[in-house]
Amino acid sequence: MEKGDAVQASEKAYKTAEEIVKALAEKLNIPKYQQALKGGRWYTYWLASAVDRLAKDLGDWVLNGWNSAYILHVWGFHEAKFSTADITEHLRKVKEMLDNVINMIEK
Repeated sequence: MEKGDAVQASEKAYKTAEEIVKALAEKLNIPKYQQALKGGRWYTYWLASAVDRLAKDLGDWVLNGWNSAYILHVWGFHEAKFSTADITEHLRKVKEMLDNVINMIEK
């Protein structure tokens, strides 16, 4: 995988985590979801606040996945400082987040 691939993988992982947080916030109808509805959009700090609430309700996997995704977003995508080796563990955490959501849906 080349440097550009790490950049793209980082951003795709972030977008995945972002959509997971939005979907969970909507499903659980948490206050930040209501705030995003009224404001017409999500701000990154609202997502981070929603993650805190979701982690309390669902478990640390939400927080771990989000934190890894945000690190990928900043250092892997925007700053393009990460190599493929640098993103591997963060990608794994986002994948765990996705797997947990899939398990929730299937139950």
